[in-house]
Amino acid sequence: MQRNEFKPDDFTLGSVIRSCANLASLEEGAQFHCQALVSGLISFITVSNDLITLYGRCGSMEDSYQLFVEMNTRDEVSWTALLTGYAQFGKANETIDLFERMLAIGLKPDGVTFIGVLSACSKVGLVEKGLQYFESMIKEHGIIPIPDHYTCIIDLLGRAGRLEEARNFINKMPCHPDMVGWATLLSSCRVHLDMEIGKWAVDSLIELEPQKPATYVLLSSLYAAKGKSNEVAQLRRGMRDKRVKKEPGYSWIKYKGKVYVFSTDDLSSPFLGQIYAELEKLNSKMIKEGYTPDRSSVLHDV
Repeated sequence: MQRNEFKPDDFTLGSVIRSCANLASLEEGAQFHCQALVSGLISFITVSNDLITLYGRCGSMEDSYQLFVEMNTRDEVSWTALLTGYAQFGKANETIDLFERMLAIGLKPDGVTFIGVLSACSKVGLVEKGLQYFESMIKEHGIIPIPDHYTCIIDLLGRAGRLEEARNFINKMPCHPDMVGWATLLSSCRVHLDMEIGKWAVDSLIELEPQKPATYVLLSSLYAAKGKSNEVAQLRRGMRDKRVKKEPGYSWIKYKGKVYVFSTDDLSSPFLGQIYAELEKLNSKMIKEGYTPDRSSVLHDV
C-alpha cells in the first residue's frame, strides 16, 4: 500500500496496530506508533486506544499509561484498554484504582472491563470485593455474565481455597462452565489438594473433551501431590490406551527481526550454552530472593 503511495487512514492504521497487539509484536507496533505521530492520525481516539492496547498486551505499561495521559479525549474503551493491560500483568491495585476512578467520573464499564477487574481481585485475594463487583455488574450495570465472567469467579474462590463455595457457585450457574472454567477449578484443586472436587472437575472436562491431554496432566499432578503413585501409573496407562499424547510446550522470542522458538528437550539451539548459563544466573537470584521450587507433584519411587 505504501509502495503504491497510498496513505493509510485511521481505520487502516488502527487495524494494523490491532494485528500487532494480537501478536504481541512490540517492535512493529512501535513503528506504527511513530507513523501515527508523523501522519497526525494519533489524534483519532480509536488509533490511540489501539496503541494503549498494544503496549498493554506487550507488558509496556509505562508506555500504555503515558499514551492514556496524553490523550485529549478518552472514552470507555480508553479506560478499559489500560485497565485490561494492568490486569493482564498482575497489577491488581492499579486495575482496581483505575476502575474506581472510571466509575467516579460517571463512565459505564462493559463486560470486558469487569473481566479485568474480577481477574485482578482474584490475583490479590480480594474475594469479597470481587464478589461485590460481580453482583454490581449484574444488578447495577445490567450486564449479563458470559463464561469468562463465571471463570473469573471460579478462579477467585478457587485461589482462596474456598472450593466448596466454588462448587456451589457452579451448581447455581444458569449454564455449565466451559473447558477453561473446569480447568481453572481443577488447577485450584491441585494447589489445595482437594481430590473430591478435583475428580468432579476432571469428569466434567473429560465429558467435554476426552482427548485433551491437559486434563490428565493436571489430575496426574494432583495424584502425585497426594503421593498416590499407583493412581498416577494407572492414569498414564489410560492415556496410552486412549492415545492421548501431551504436546511439548513451546515459547518464543523475537530478537533483531528474527523469531527464536524453544521447546521442551530441544537441544538444537547454537546458543544453548549461553541460554543455560543465563538461566542458572536467574535461578541463583530467585533462590536468594527466597524462591523455593514446588516439588510436591514429582514422584520418586525408591
